[in-house]
Amino acid sequence: MLEVRTLEPDDWPIWRELRQAALAEAPYAFGSTLAQWQGPGDHEGRWRSRLEIPGAHHAIAVVDGRPAGMASGVPVEQAEDSVELISMWVSPTVRGRGVGDCLIRDVARWAAERGAKSLRLSVMPDNKRAAALYERHGFTDTGVPGDLLPDGTSTRRVLVKDLTIS
Repeated sequence: MLEVRTLEPDDWPIWRELRQAALAEAPYAFGSTLAQWQGPGDHEGRWRSRLEIPGAHHAIAVVDGRPAGMASGVPVEQAEDSVELISMWVSPTVRGRGVGDCLIRDVARWAAERGAKSLRLSVMPDNKRAAALYERHGFTDTGVPGDLLPDGTSTRRVLVKDLTIS
């Protein structure tokens, strides 16, 4: 059984578990590192503040009673009618079972309900599996370079989905 739940700040232990699992399993997919979220960076106040981002939406997928994926939608400061999909991750044990699809649909629904006209995201240029998932949901490459990667020359791909089209 698969369900999507919305998290609140008191759910920080669940978010912590998933975020640390994501950073450990797929370090290539995120701008943060596991080391940044462990040791001195691993404290309740930090995890709560991540779930208290004003105007944000944090969702987890629960498969057979266990948290198995996560995604967030956060407002884009420079564009009131746009939302960014961040922190998307699905546990390898449930990949291919529609978990990513459910999380994307949940964040897109939330974004549309708040009046956003577009949903943006960044993906590593070599993360073809994730890019294929996003493209299947109507995301297209903007052609605009994203954040610079540690190699100093490559950038993330920036994709966008038009939420005004059904």
